[in-house]
Amino acid sequence: MTGLLHKIRDGELILPGISQTLGCAVLRIGENEDEVECSYQIGPQFLNPAEQVQGGILCAMLDDVTSLLIINAIGPGASIATLNLNTSFIRPGTPGGFRGMAKLVRHGREVCNVTGELWQEGKLIATATAVSKILPVKPRD
Repeated sequence: MTGLLHKIRDGELILPGISQTLGCAVLRIGENEDEVECSYQIGPQFLNPAEQVQGGILCAMLDDVTSLLIINAIGPGASIATLNLNTSFIRPGTPGGFRGMAKLVRHGREVCNVTGELWQEGKLIATATAVSKILPVKPRD
């Protein structure tokens, strides 16, 4: 199966705008396409007053990596809406490179469940569980 993530990784499709803003690149796709690993590059514009990467940006990277995996799993003709993103912050992040990893836990008819991890320099920064609703794409008039 060659899904959306393979096409993005191989340069046939471009990443969504938010993925580009976060400096995302698809690094690895699991053999069964139930896992993905992406890199992110975060600059100083995303720092909070404590000079750490703002928590919302950490959440955005986790939402991005989990959503890319789900969109790949559901295939064309549908999109998703994140219903819940439960994030646990382990330690602060600093500007630079991050690795986001996502694993598909359950793919139902209407809802998908995914876990995500965000790493920096070999240290776990944050984890998340995501629940996303599968939505049919409506044709444009």
